[in-house]
Amino acid sequence: MSYQRTQTFNSRRQQNWSRNQNTVAFTSTVKLGPVTHTVIIALMITVLGLIYLTQATRATSYDYATQKVDNQIAELNSQKSDLEVENARLTALETVKNSNVASTMTTPASTQYAQ
Repeated sequence: MSYQRTQTFNSRRQQNWSRNQNTVAFTSTVKLGPVTHTVIIALMITVLGLIYLTQATRATSYDYATQKVDNQIAELNSQKSDLEVENARLTALETVKNSNVASTMTTPASTQYAQ
């Protein structure tokens, strides 16, 4: 079994470095050609495009959900206004005066007020 060395070792001790400083530089012997670089760039652009599309569709699905809730709110507001009109109609003074309950009431014989 043989191993291929992909890094070379360059010592920098001759440049008068002191302690705790990087004195070794590793350089790779594997070189990528222009076709490989183009393929890598194309893959990166494709991945970024897919990430963008997933984010855009997620925002669109939230938009549909909010539109559904807005439609429900508008429908409930129209029902509320209809009920307010119905309430006003039912509690009108003429309706109360002409009702069966009002016709069976009697007027009091005497009224006294506290002072």
